[in-house]
Amino acid sequence: MRLSMDQIINAVCVSEASRRSLQPSQVEVQLSWEEEYGFTAEVWIGERSHYLVEANLKEAIEQYVYREYGQRIFRSQITLDVDEEFWADIAD
Repeated sequence: MRLSMDQIINAVCVSEASRRSLQPSQVEVQLSWEEEYGFTAEVWIGERSHYLVEANLKEAIEQYVYREYGQRIFRSQITLDVDEEFWADIAD
């Protein structure tokens, strides 16, 4: 299974919104990859922002796949990658 960049962003929005009792539409996400830090996401809620590391992104993806597809997956099954866009491959 492969998740698109939009699906990853949706996963993070829903995860962050549920943690703070907000609507997912109140959360904005910018994904990035840097050699020094790996995969990260900057998350804006209102005027405040914070960063998520790769483990946080994979946790959000785990929850998303379970909620949307009814499949229990583990972080070790998730590979994040990027070329022109981000994606996540989920191993069987």
